[in-house]
Amino acid sequence: MKIATLIVLSLILIHPVQKAMSQTQKKPAVLNHIAVHVADLAKATAFYATVFDLEQIPEPFKDNRHTWFTLGAAGQMHLIQSPKTDAVHDKNDHLCFSVASIPEFIEKLKANKVAYGDWAGKAGAITKRPDGIQQIYIQDPDGHWLEINDDH
Repeated sequence: MKIATLIVLSLILIHPVQKAMSQTQKKPAVLNHIAVHVADLAKATAFYATVFDLEQIPEPFKDNRHTWFTLGAAGQMHLIQSPKTDAVHDKNDHLCFSVASIPEFIEKLKANKVAYGDWAGKAGAITKRPDGIQQIYIQDPDGHWLEINDDH
């Protein structure tokens, strides 16, 4: 009887502490969108829609300066028309997309005349990471670097 009483009493005392702890635990921030500034919105929109099969979604501005794509659970990508700059983009500053098959994706790149290469910059080559993931790199019409891998 004493053990049952202790168990019930413990549960009664622990419940408010657990409830208070769960209310104070912070949820991590989640990615909402990525904004990419582009010089030619129509050209960039066609590139991302064609090369990555991204689905365009409604955007609230309706000013012909924005294109929004869904990235599924990852969030959204917002293309924003901006004045052209002569910015040189560093390969370390890139977005990465995963695809089901690097060879099939490469065929799509070839059909759309999009150059690709490995991390070191060798044209037509594929990087194989130590964990076996294959990756290639391309640039969008504005020179932004994009990694494509077969991580699934």
